[in-house]
Amino acid sequence: MRWLRAPAKLNLTLRVVGRRADGYHEVESLVAFAGLCDWLGFDPGDGLMLEVIGPRAREAGPVHENLVVRAARSLITQIPRLRLGRFRLVKRLPVAAGLGGGSADAAAALRLLAIEGGLPIDDPRVLASAQATGADVLACLSSQARTIKGIGNELGPVIRLPDTFAVLVNPQVRVPTPKVFAAFDLASEPKRETRFRRAPTEGFGLTAVFDFRALGQNDLEAAAILVAPQIYTVLKRLSEISEANAIGMSGSGATCFALFSDRRSAAATTRSLAADYPEWWIEATKLR
Repeated sequence: MRWLRAPAKLNLTLRVVGRRADGYHEVESLVAFAGLCDWLGFDPGDGLMLEVIGPRAREAGPVHENLVVRAARSLITQIPRLRLGRFRLVKRLPVAAGLGGGSADAAAALRLLAIEGGLPIDDPRVLASAQATGADVLACLSSQARTIKGIGNELGPVIRLPDTFAVLVNPQVRVPTPKVFAAFDLASEPKRETRFRRAPTEGFGLTAVFDFRALGQNDLEAAAILVAPQIYTVLKRLSEISEANAIGMSGSGATCFALFSDRRSAAATTRSLAADYPEWWIEATKLR
């Protein structure tokens, strides 16, 4: 069985810039990818099967609705002779957490099928299947830091991040993205500035490619807090960490982050938070 990583995606910034006639929202976001991941294995064979195991398997929902299955079915419509087989997903990332876990799993499935079929990852049929499966799947195909626009289908050039270490914190609540966007749309005057955002120091990765001083800005934060008030508690606690260069919320929540320039500070923060909040999901990782 061939295995691939499905890295977590982090929205370091997120601006909602419009709403399309079909109801989808257009965004601008700087995304990065973590060392934390799900794992997806694949054995070519007849038919299409998926087994979900791991500590978060129960959260993954019905197998027939899983994005791994949807991605494989989409690609087989593009390439009818493509050989499918058996997938095994080790689910480790929280679900409905703003980390793009399902999209990362789907992207890993497309990469595995492309390898089996001898296809380059930028084959137009693979890219079309990624877009058809979900908004974040296209960016997850390469899992590299970049800006994304539109509904996630417009990818900017790859950005080389400075050494950046993140502490990810989720208060163990699931926050469905549609609920957050519904709350955002209902707000008569959406609050577009985050409550706790801290501008990074001048020495923290300022480049001509992207203004890193925007780190932590997320237009969905206020709406996400309405859906899951626990997010406010997490952000308030992270705002008290003086060593953090920036803090914010990823995607539509509920995972929040604190960014550091060195691994030691991230590790120390992880230990401190875990001692104070043993019920939270707290992990340190390097971003790329």
